Amino acid sequence: MATTVEFMADAFKQSGTPFIAGHPGGETVELMDAARQRDMRYILMKQETAGAILAATWGEITGSPGVCTSTRGPGATNMVNGIAYAWLDRAPLIALTDQYPAATLESGQRQVINHRAVYDPITKWSTTLQAKSAQQQIRRALRISTAPAPGPVQIDLPSTETTAEAREMKNAPDLRQETLHLVPDAGSLAPALNMIKAAKRPILLVGLGVLWDRASDDLVSFAETLGAPVLTTSKCKGVIPEDHPLRAGCIIGGLIERDLVNQADLIITVGLDSVELQPKAWPYSTPLLSLANTPTTDALVPATMEVIGEIGGLLTGLSGGLGGQGEWGERAAATFRSSVTDALNVSTKGLSPHRAMEIARATLPRDTIATCDAGQSRLLVVQKWQSYGPREFLTSNGLGTMGYAIPGALAARLAHPKRPVIAFAGDGGFLMAVADIQTSVKEKLPIIVMVFDDREIALIRVKQELKQIPRFGVELGGLDWVKLAEGFGADGAVAETEAQLSGALSAAVKSGNTTVIAVRIDGSCYVDQFNALREL
Repeated sequence: MATTVEFMADAFKQSGTPFIAGHPGGETVELMDAARQRDMRYILMKQETAGAILAATWGEITGSPGVCTSTRGPGATNMVNGIAYAWLDRAPLIALTDQYPAATLESGQRQVINHRAVYDPITKWSTTLQAKSAQQQIRRALRISTAPAPGPVQIDLPSTETTAEAREMKNAPDLRQETLHLVPDAGSLAPALNMIKAAKRPILLVGLGVLWDRASDDLVSFAETLGAPVLTTSKCKGVIPEDHPLRAGCIIGGLIERDLVNQADLIITVGLDSVELQPKAWPYSTPLLSLANTPTTDALVPATMEVIGEIGGLLTGLSGGLGGQGEWGERAAATFRSSVTDALNVSTKGLSPHRAMEIARATLPRDTIATCDAGQSRLLVVQKWQSYGPREFLTSNGLGTMGYAIPGALAARLAHPKRPVIAFAGDGGFLMAVADIQTSVKEKLPIIVMVFDDREIALIRVKQELKQIPRFGVELGGLDWVKLAEGFGADGAVAETEAQLSGALSAAVKSGNTTVIAVRIDGSCYVDQFNALREL
């Protein structure tokens, strides 16, 4: 009979996750050894938040829950931000935390923290592993973490339970449950079809549910049937290829997109999760049809009608009841794309951040996967970088945490070992995750990191300027980027011109080494760009 850690390692590997990431504690070592014996990797991250973000991003890309670990007490509390990422960015994750046995937990003081109380607000389920019920607990954790909306599960591992025998379940269900999705017929969809057929200018607002149901192809077919322009949330860049004529751009909650949406006579949201939107009142009075795989209970997006079901099946069923609905979509999408480009193309004296993004997209291969940190540069990356497939652009939107780009890029490299991966980060966000450049080198997970070196925490400086507050407490700079990269065993470069940037990116792709490229940019355009794209 297997021990608890042996069963856990088998279960994680069979579920499609052949590694564990994080920073171990004393009670983790038996699980690490069980993983080693099964040819699984243990990816040692330099701090627990990065381990959780890497594992959660793997879960997003593959659909198999990532697994991360921490020691008890300080390790568990340091992992909170990574778990919050999985919670608000809807990523399947199993977080394992070392814990004292029950008697010590009830009587001791040192490093004693009630992990489950800490994690309860930001997890779908929290539990303490018991050998007698471990098989059922792990199966439940796998199901809960991946069920829409996906999210994190946290499990305390008491030292008394890790090597105890895991009692076998009678008639145990398969770890991977087969699910049959039904396609509704046109009759059951008649009310929704009538709304769509009455519209002359429908628009699609697309969110995470399309990715949970792997329904990108169905979405594109549906958009083409309608002839409708498509706006996606930032995490959904690529669900419609961004060189498709119906792709308009990204939803950012700004004034610029309202001009487009207000032209529509029907808004169709497809898998839209309100966590992806700016926390503002819904600005539209247009009739709204919601297609969702989970009921919307927050009442933030006021749907006239909501249709619940597997997204691919809903789109297929609706498409079967429609003919060509109109041709306004391509024209409207093109006009919107031009307006965004015009708003961003603010003149600067030095190398502009928007021009740097154009060079990156023109230089790197089409199949490059991009990750993006939070901060002022994110606004530009989301608009200027183009992705051509689902989950080829990865960012933190629901939580909006800095320090995402590097661990997110390592997850992308694990999932796609033969494709180029670039992490876009501001200098502030980069410094929050800089230690895992060493992880990238040591684990042979080469990535390109393009740092916007504007020598400040730019988004806060922009807000200071908008509020007429003097610049204070936001200055960075003074880094030797090449020496920093080389200290971790990576390549380093500094680019101050377009030619230098193009050359550095080309060299990084060819070298196959982890490369840090600091792009010295002129951030004087930020305020004008922020004003143009975002509601003040």
